[in-house]
Amino acid sequence: MTALPPVLQFSGVKKSFANGGAPVPVLRGVDLTLEAGETLALTGESGSGKSTLLHIAGGLETADEGVVRVAGHDLGAMSDSARAEVRCKDVAVVFQQFNLIPSLTVGDNITFQARLSGRVDNDLIQRLSQRLGLKDQMRKYPEALSGGQQQRVAIARAIAARPKVLLADEPTGNLDEGTAAEVLDQLLHLVEDTGAALLLVTHSPAIAARMDRRLHLSQGHLA
Repeated sequence: MTALPPVLQFSGVKKSFANGGAPVPVLRGVDLTLEAGETLALTGESGSGKSTLLHIAGGLETADEGVVRVAGHDLGAMSDSARAEVRCKDVAVVFQQFNLIPSLTVGDNITFQARLSGRVDNDLIQRLSQRLGLKDQMRKYPEALSGGQQQRVAIARAIAARPKVLLADEPTGNLDEGTAAEVLDQLLHLVEDTGAALLLVTHSPAIAARMDRRLHLSQGHLA
């Protein structure tokens, strides 16, 4: 049987940002692979470039050098519109700040990315709302929900689109300890159910320990 290629792959990825005219290296030749169904924690000090790496993986930023492949697509060789299509169909991001659309109901927020990608699966959406305790919240608007409920909506929205790669940037950072543990449990169960690969940025050793693998970003390198 031929082995499937990784759903996410970085090869020699470099990224710098201008600071007063002088470029400041953030990623210095990063190599990384993530297989379908695998969970990976990315740790590192504040400002180490974790979010930058995540944004490059999601096609939200481009690398200065190196190759980034998502679901077999070489992002650096694609047009902006083609990268946007990969973001829509193959990648989903869960942000710390939830980023829900306030004018949409919970149900419409959950189906938003799935509609964009043409993958609305009503059975999956029903299972997500049940599993995440949102069944009775579907007609409400985000402002009526607690922080924990809003993060559950963000997770449901991401998974409803059936992405191949799920990126999560401190997804429980704004939640209290008990709610954070519950939301993480649900996230991991849903990732296992759908077979998505998960790359999760976290400062928490306890959260990192629950992933299949852990990598630490320091001075632009992974270890």
